[in-house]
Amino acid sequence: MSVLRGHLLGLEPLSPTQILALLDLAEEAAAGRLDPRSLEGRVVANVFYEPSTRTRTSFELAARRLGARVVNFDPERSSVQKGESLIDTALTLEAMGTDAIVLRHPCSGAGQLVARHVRCSVVNAGDGMHEHPTQGLLDLLTVRQAFGRIAGLRVVVVGDVLHSRVARSAAWGFSKLGAEVVLCGPPTLVPRQLEQAGVRVCHRLEEALEGADVVMALRVQVERQAAGFLPSAGEYHRLYAVTPERLRLAKPGALFMHPGPMNLGVEVTPEVAYGARSLVLRQVANGVAVRMAVLYDLLAQQRAAAEVRPVERTELALAGRV
Repeated sequence: MSVLRGHLLGLEPLSPTQILALLDLAEEAAAGRLDPRSLEGRVVANVFYEPSTRTRTSFELAARRLGARVVNFDPERSSVQKGESLIDTALTLEAMGTDAIVLRHPCSGAGQLVARHVRCSVVNAGDGMHEHPTQGLLDLLTVRQAFGRIAGLRVVVVGDVLHSRVARSAAWGFSKLGAEVVLCGPPTLVPRQLEQAGVRVCHRLEEALEGADVVMALRVQVERQAAGFLPSAGEYHRLYAVTPERLRLAKPGALFMHPGPMNLGVEVTPEVAYGARSLVLRQVANGVAVRMAVLYDLLAQQRAAAEVRPVERTELALAGRV
């Protein structure tokens, strides 16, 4: 039985049971226990309106390892440049036989919009300042592998929370599974309303790090700082960078994480990023397993329901929707 029932648009709507089921499925994928032919005949379209290295590549690897065919849609070389809307692009890809659209978009809610107009599965690969659910899942998986549990841990997320979809998915995911989540950064970049998600907001890094099991630094999004949220990168580094000295304020066994790409010398020092307490590369590796689990759940475990899809496409065409 499918866990997701059609789409993965965020972690906020998911129950703890659903999240745990996806993590268990990702463990199966990491151990090589998913059938490599389970998605044969299926088509996965990567539709990325923003640059990506880890997310796009790992989705492609995940789909191919399960036997699916992959289409990498490039908006810069498509009819988007002639005015084609996001919905028209999605309907066109679906009409061509696409079974899943993996969407990265700069606008919050883009995934929900597309999901309302197509019958194929939609996976949110990051939308604006909303969520990045597969990043949240791979972070959860990485922490569970390292500690054997998530409940009862103290997870500190430090940086540009305001603009971070990663922070929001982390806040929902970790808090749903019983961790204490602390969001830390300058007052201009950590809005107090995020406390509504059941997390704590703190503006002094030294205070936030006390008793931390996991410290996750976020990328300082220089491209979004034109409004003057930060006085300078140097000032941010002085007050909020994760350094070896600051990491020692956390628990002795505390581990470091970062969703990437890292601005070395700004939000983290190289000694921490590549040190013995860093889980960064394990996060990257787990990204493939998590995305395999999501695609497997959406496509392989809904194969029977998908058999009616050619009829549905014909009906859409007759109705003038494609």
